[in-house]
Formats: sequence, structure tokens, C-alpha cells
Amino acid sequence: MEKIMLRRCRIGNRKTKSLFRNGKINIKAAGDRDYESWLEGFRHTLPQQHKHDSPKMDLNGWTQEKFNEAVKRHEQLATQDEGYILSVFRKSDSKHIGMVGFWTLMRREFQWGFLEYRIHNQYWKNGYGKESVNEGVKFAFNNLHFHRIEAHINLDNTPSIRLAERVGFTYECTRKKFIYESDEWADNLIYYMNSK
Repeated sequence: MEKIMLRRCRIGNRKTKSLFRNGKINIKAAGDRDYESWLEGFRHTLPQQHKHDSPKMDLNGWTQEKFNEAVKRHEQLATQDEGYILSVFRKSDSKHIGMVGFWTLMRREFQWGFLEYRIHNQYWKNGYGKESVNEGVKFAFNNLHFHRIEAHINLDNTPSIRLAERVGFTYECTRKKFIYESDEWADNLIYYMNSK
């Protein structure tokens, strides 16, 4: 188990090396040199498209130094096996188009994590979400050694439901009052995928 943990933690030091380079995207842990691309990706997002789309980010104060601190926090999360935040870049021009992340729910005999993702809305409807999640999940199974990955989805988030189903997640249940958001406990659909 110690060797697996060491292998799993090395992601925190991969500042420039892509973890996935096929198709239309590169996926990697962001490094200091990615600041301009990251900033441009968030700067050019469109107004919020629906209630589950993240609102436009306030970029005031997001200097190179603050970005570097975020990169270090992401590295610490990976080193501690708490979470793995991976940036997604378009291969053709290296533009930052979003992220895919995995959070450890429980290790031991479970090897259980959950998925989050975000594609900047100016890049929607190009297949980037499907490709990012597909390749991210493979990485989570093969390199982070999760056995089970869950996606927790709001009941009315149809785009995320469709994406989960397209990449092979299976609906398991609805967890009642599962997540606290918008000042209330909300239900979530639970989709899952097990390693093969």
C-alpha cells in the first residue's frame, strides 16, 4: 500500500507534464506557467447559462502570486491524498478550457472517490466535457487506484446527467438532503462507475 500511495502522490509535482494527450485535449496538474492561460479561460466565460452553470468568476486579485498559491494548495491536496485537481487544455492552442477533479471519500478496503468537473461555457458543445471525464476517470482508476468513482448530481441538472450516462456511469440512487447548497439541504442523484 505504501508504494501505491507514493505513486498516487507524485501527481503533485507534475507541473508541466500532461497526463493525457490524445484526442482534442491535454489534462495535467496546473503549474505556475499556466497562469495566463487559466486567467484567459475564466476571463472569457459567457454569462451564466443556467442555474447549474457556475457564475462568472470575479478575477480581481487573482495575481500570478495568488495563482501560484492555489497550485501549491492543489499539490498539497494530492500529496495528502485528499483531492486531485487537473486542468484541461485544448491541444490545438493550449487554451485552458476547464478542469476535472477527484476527491477521496474513503480508502482502506473501499478505494472510493467522487468526481467533479467544469468546462468553461464558451467551450460547451464540442465534446470536451465527455473527453475530459472519460480520460480523467481512466486516470483515477489506473493511477490513483480508486475502485469506485461517484458523480453527485442535482436532480434537475440534465446536462450532467446526460454526460454521466454517456461516459458509462450508472444511476444508483437518490440521496435525500445530501448536499448543503443555496442555504438548504438538497437531494442528489448518485451515479457510479467501478474499475473493471
